[in-house]
Amino acid sequence: MLCATPPVVARPAVGAARLVRRSTFWLTFAAVIAASTFSTTAVAPEHLPTFSPEAKVDLSTVAPEAKVETRALWVTRTTLTSSEAIVQMVRAAAAGGFNTLIVQVRGRGDSYYRGTLEPRASELAAKPAFDPLTTVLDEAHAAGIKVHAWVAVNLVSSSVSLPASREHVIYRAPEWLMVPRELAAEMKKVDVRSPAYIGRLARWTRAHSAEVEGLYTSPVHPGAQAHVAAVIGELVRKYAVDGVHLDYVRFPSESFDYSPSAIELFKTTILPGLTEKERREAAAREVLDPAAYPNLFADRWDEFRRSGLTELVVKVRTAVKAARPGTIVSAAIVPDAKLATESRLQDWRSWLDQSLLDVLCPMAYTTDAGVFQQQVTAARDYAGEVPVWAGIGAYHLTPAQTLQRIAAARKLGAAGIILFSYDALTAPPNSAGTLSELGRAAFGAGSH
Repeated sequence: MLCATPPVVARPAVGAARLVRRSTFWLTFAAVIAASTFSTTAVAPEHLPTFSPEAKVDLSTVAPEAKVETRALWVTRTTLTSSEAIVQMVRAAAAGGFNTLIVQVRGRGDSYYRGTLEPRASELAAKPAFDPLTTVLDEAHAAGIKVHAWVAVNLVSSSVSLPASREHVIYRAPEWLMVPRELAAEMKKVDVRSPAYIGRLARWTRAHSAEVEGLYTSPVHPGAQAHVAAVIGELVRKYAVDGVHLDYVRFPSESFDYSPSAIELFKTTILPGLTEKERREAAAREVLDPAAYPNLFADRWDEFRRSGLTELVVKVRTAVKAARPGTIVSAAIVPDAKLATESRLQDWRSWLDQSLLDVLCPMAYTTDAGVFQQQVTAARDYAGEVPVWAGIGAYHLTPAQTLQRIAAARKLGAAGIILFSYDALTAPPNSAGTLSELGRAAFGAGSH
């Protein structure tokens, strides 16, 4: 999710308690929303349809088109810690007409399934026999619901609580960790294998928690690329998931990765193409400025980082298709393509051009209805024949706004929607029942 994404269990939005309504209210309101016409420009509040509890509405108008749309929920790893929670989640999704679950099985460089390449999630330590992903697959597939494995690609650790397992990637390969520009000179003087290296990076990250969510591995390293591809490839070989969903497949910002190893790799990459004059100037500046090469060759530096991320996506897709050819590869992307490319080094348009994604999932979390429509429209227009599943930030919307976003996405030609998130929408004072009621209002009763 975006940097502004709330903690694992989001705080319910103001007015979320209004989810608890009579079914007749929800179904009637959904019919009004679904029957409304949405343009691709902003809709002023006074132009929204009015609601009358007594209004008689033909609910048949709410029925979806013949083509099956994706009605998905992002499910964070907090729900995957017990069989009981998983069963309740699947039942709520089925009751609400949702047909796809995107479940977080790689949270922070750990596994909520039986893997051999990364440590098991610490939250599962007391349950050695429990396999969350198997439970989700059994329950969901029995209910006719598809399951996509949600993987946090580059974000691998909290900076507040570092991993306990010494087998974690941040300890095994600290040279892969991204470093902010601000620390470039300081980190070059620290032994990458010293505890001081990770410690300093974690302290900086904690102090800048509004800008970066945790510790990231850098996709410019071939070893880091290969590791992620191997982890996902193993997952798909072992489990009959319907798809793999890539999240945090981006840089925290353009101010990363200024790690010593990334800069050295960039230097090695571009040196053969430099003139003798450029080489002499860079060598002279490097004595005083560890980031001399990125600073002198800024455009090539940006392209180097973007290319590294794209190479990672190529390797992941190759691993997925080799393990299970029919598995869908999707990615949660920053909806503003210019911002994504320049600030997050996430060139998702080139990914589409290279047919690397089977589904595009713009995180259109804005509270502004007009901006939402613009973002979904832009993604859909560029995606062409690639399906777009509109990501909706339901965690900070009212129920009415969430229903409006679903209706707007349908009108704009999205192939589906994803709500963020099951966990936020069922947090007190709400419950699994209120999520089911919201789903029935949006999709009609009894089908997914």
